[in-house]
Amino acid sequence: MSSDPLVIFTPSGKRGNFPVGTPILTAARQLGVDLDSVCGGRGICSKCQITPSYGEFPKHGVTVAQDALSEWNAVEQRYDDKRGLPKGRRLGCQATVQGDIVIDVPPESQVHKQVVRKRAEVRDITLNPTVKLTYVEVEEPDMHKPSGDLERLLTALRAATGHAHIDVDTHLLRPLQPILRKGNWSVTAAIHQGRDDVTPRVIALWSGFYDKPLFGLAVDLGSTTIAGHLCNLETGEVVASSGLMNPQIRFGEDLMSRVSYAMMNKGGDLEMTDAVRDGLNQLVTDIAGDAEIDKEQILDAVFVMNPVMHHLFLGIDPFELGQAPFALATSDALELTASEIGLDIAAGTRAYLLPCIAGHVGADAAGVALSEAPNKSEDLALIVDVGTNAEILLGDKDGVMACSSPTGPAFEGAQISSGQRAAPGAIERVEIDPVTKEPRFRVIGSELWSDEDGFSEAIATTGVTGICGSGIIEVIAEMRIAGLVDASGLIGSAEQTGTERCFLDGRTNSYRLWDGDEEQKEITVTNADIRAIQMAKAALYSGARLLMDKRGVDQVDRVVLAGAFGAHISAKHAMVLGMIPDCPLDKVTSAGNAAGTGARIALLNRAARSDIEALVRQIEKIETAVEPRFQEHFVNASAMPNSSDPFPILRDLVALPEVSFNTGGGDGAGGGGRRRRRRG
Repeated sequence: MSSDPLVIFTPSGKRGNFPVGTPILTAARQLGVDLDSVCGGRGICSKCQITPSYGEFPKHGVTVAQDALSEWNAVEQRYDDKRGLPKGRRLGCQATVQGDIVIDVPPESQVHKQVVRKRAEVRDITLNPTVKLTYVEVEEPDMHKPSGDLERLLTALRAATGHAHIDVDTHLLRPLQPILRKGNWSVTAAIHQGRDDVTPRVIALWSGFYDKPLFGLAVDLGSTTIAGHLCNLETGEVVASSGLMNPQIRFGEDLMSRVSYAMMNKGGDLEMTDAVRDGLNQLVTDIAGDAEIDKEQILDAVFVMNPVMHHLFLGIDPFELGQAPFALATSDALELTASEIGLDIAAGTRAYLLPCIAGHVGADAAGVALSEAPNKSEDLALIVDVGTNAEILLGDKDGVMACSSPTGPAFEGAQISSGQRAAPGAIERVEIDPVTKEPRFRVIGSELWSDEDGFSEAIATTGVTGICGSGIIEVIAEMRIAGLVDASGLIGSAEQTGTERCFLDGRTNSYRLWDGDEEQKEITVTNADIRAIQMAKAALYSGARLLMDKRGVDQVDRVVLAGAFGAHISAKHAMVLGMIPDCPLDKVTSAGNAAGTGARIALLNRAARSDIEALVRQIEKIETAVEPRFQEHFVNASAMPNSSDPFPILRDLVALPEVSFNTGGGDGAGGGGRRRRRRG
């Protein structure tokens, strides 16, 4: 049995015997205890703060005397005078073992700190970033021992970090000697390591001790908007967020329009590449300005995006994605320098692109999978990222499947007569009285309903400008509940429905949601609007139902709606339309921008990158375009909620009137008009 003192670390529980005089930081490193340090034990950075515990510890079988650690020294006093040490704290690099001791490592001194995300149902993020600062003092040149400054720097870094091999970015060779001499042979290096089996690289250098925070950027590069979150790599805190419209919109609102533009215009793909990179550089400038930091402090970036955006971002012609078999140029995760993709950040900044799952299931879906972890779920989860092209995941710990479904832009307000994107003045919530058939609504920018006192004053600056995606879903579902529209999607006449709000509009009927005023036109829901939503929701449901067929189930345990749009969808109304499978409403939740959250996880925890790469290789990809049952499901899903699937849970909650307005006549009831629309 060793006669050396016993050192016990909490909360890890790791323990070992060490000779008297061993620094606590050294003991921690030898035991693999999670204790941070940047300065290499010189008492400069203070990241190795520890709290010693004294007294009787029956649980550990030790008694700790008051002199179990060395006395408070001059280095600790100097740091306490300058910055202050919390009461009872010591610096692990200065305090040495004198007897049996119990040491607590506080959360802020742990390398892999826990960051609790706001949504309780989602896992915490373990901090383990790819970039870490290390301070070293480099041996000065000696004529009798000739060697290069770089070689002596690497020798010092290997000794300080324990890495057997370290490389250096070539852009650092030119400023290396001035940096070393300015710092009087002491420097701080930012060392990047993406994977455990990859040689670490020095990507930035500063003279002397550098203690400013480093940052990383998590970006969701969408076809319509680009959203970025700037994260402190040491604390995990989101210090700034910014977003802008994707400049590629001028080449086409939907992805296939952009593919067509690239096909029909020589060099069109590179035009779009330049546009999106310009947009990203603007985002970087904006977000750094908001956070009041230098762009040089941003040393890591993670990106998620759909396959077409992935190729255009990388400067790859998306031609092959526009035709079967929808082959990706590359689907693996990519580790690049930011300069390789045209980003104006620091010269050494790294960029990581999550892997794509399949030809139309991209890195954004991989981000959702990383965030929501269906592969770790005990119950069967259906995760739907609702957008112009919906990505759908179905799975649990026994396996995960994925597909995409072309829903089109109707859910975002496009192809809708009074539709618009979500903006102040857009109708976002709707209720219709089932007896009087009178509507009331709320618009973005006001908490008041349209029939409440003060509504007109509340919307005076915006007015009522149109109806956004969540609003069109709610109004059509409410019309179905109120008996204004039948299961096939036909709006009844005034006589059939008992309200003058239904009126003849060409050869079909429309519903007047808002009467308008002197400045703004009325807002109506037309049969063409309903048809557009029917097509979009049928595509969404058919993709989900196809995955359920493959899994051999008729129901799922829970549904997760992801994406910015998914966060605003009412579960009840979505189910009345038949957008999502029958499920208890309390089992339908929103994950917000799960793709962006996945990007943030991959930014803050490099181990998560290996996790998602492994999961993507295991996901079973289903191509809806070649599945015979997809069309069958699509036809059935055109009805509201469905002409085949019974939706028993929904029907226990909501009474759907058994009405039919397809009289076959030409009196505006809709039969003839609807048939002509089908042919046209």
